[in-house]
Amino acid sequence: MAAEEPVGLIVVDKPAGMTSHDVVSRIRRLARTRRVGHGGTLDPMATGVLVIGVGKATRLLTYVIGSGKRYSATIRLGESTVTDDAEGDIVASKPTDGIDESAIRAGLALQTGTIQQVPSAVSAIKIDGKRAYKMIREGETVDLPARTVVVSTLDVLDIRPATSAASGAAVIDVDVDVACSSGTYIRAIARDLGAHLGTGGHLTALRRTAVGGFTLDVARTLDQLAEQAGRDDSTAADLMSLTLDEAASQFFRRRDADPDEARVLSHGGPLSPIGAAEPYAVFAPSGEVIAIVQERDGKARAEVVFAPA
Repeated sequence: MAAEEPVGLIVVDKPAGMTSHDVVSRIRRLARTRRVGHGGTLDPMATGVLVIGVGKATRLLTYVIGSGKRYSATIRLGESTVTDDAEGDIVASKPTDGIDESAIRAGLALQTGTIQQVPSAVSAIKIDGKRAYKMIREGETVDLPARTVVVSTLDVLDIRPATSAASGAAVIDVDVDVACSSGTYIRAIARDLGAHLGTGGHLTALRRTAVGGFTLDVARTLDQLAEQAGRDDSTAADLMSLTLDEAASQFFRRRDADPDEARVLSHGGPLSPIGAAEPYAVFAPSGEVIAIVQERDGKARAEVVFAPA
C-alpha cells in the first residue's frame, strides 16, 4: 500500500545565502515528496519567515502570497547599488553630511500609507515574459511601472553613523520595522529614501518576521527540520507546522457545512451565500476542510476543492 501523501504547511526560518527555491528543494528531500511550493519569494540575502506548502496544501499558497508581510531591515544611506541591496555592486557613493534624523524620518514618512512604488529593477517581475533580473544581467534597460502598495507601519528603530567596508566611506545606517501589503519591495524603500535625501541608499539587512499570522515564533530552521526528519520514529507529518485543516482555520473565516452542503460542495456545486466579501473555508461535519469558497453574483462557489468528489 502506498504511503499517504504528506499535507500541510511548514514555516521555515530561511537562512541567508539560499534562494526560496533552494529551500523548496530541501523540503522535498526531507518530506519525500515532489509536491512542495513556497508562499512568497525571499531574496537570497534575506532571512526569516518562508511559508512552505506540502501536498494539497500547496493550493493555499495563493492566499499566503497575498497576505500582509512584516520585516526588520537596515537601510544604508550614502551608497547606491545595482540591486538596491548589498548583493549588488556599488554604482554611486555620495556624502551624508548634513543629513539629520528629522530629514530621515520625514523621508520615510513619505513612503507610509497607500503609495505608488516602482519595484526594484533587479526583481522577478516579468516583462514580455522575461524576468526583469535576467534582462538586467544581459545588459538590457528595464523600466518597470509603479504599482500601488500599502505600507501600514514604517518605524525607525535606530539611526547611527557607520563606515562602508566596501569603500571606506562614511555612511548612515537606519534600522526600520515595516508592515506592508504583498508586493511591496523593501529594497525600493531604501532606494527611494536615498534618492529623496540625495545620498543614494540600499538595503544591507532584511529579515521577514511575519507572513499573515505566521511569525518567527513558529518558524523552524532547516537544521531543526532535518533533525526532526532524521529521528527513527519521525514521519513527514511531523515536519508540518500546521495541518491543512489547521491552516485553513487560521487563514480564513470558517463556515461549517451540513451533510447535504458538504456533498454538493465536494462535487463542485454551489452553496447558498452567507454575505461574505472575502474567501472563506468550508468544513465538513467531520471537521475536515472541504474547500475555499468565494461568493460572487449571489452564489457561493469553490475556488479550491480539497475533498475528493
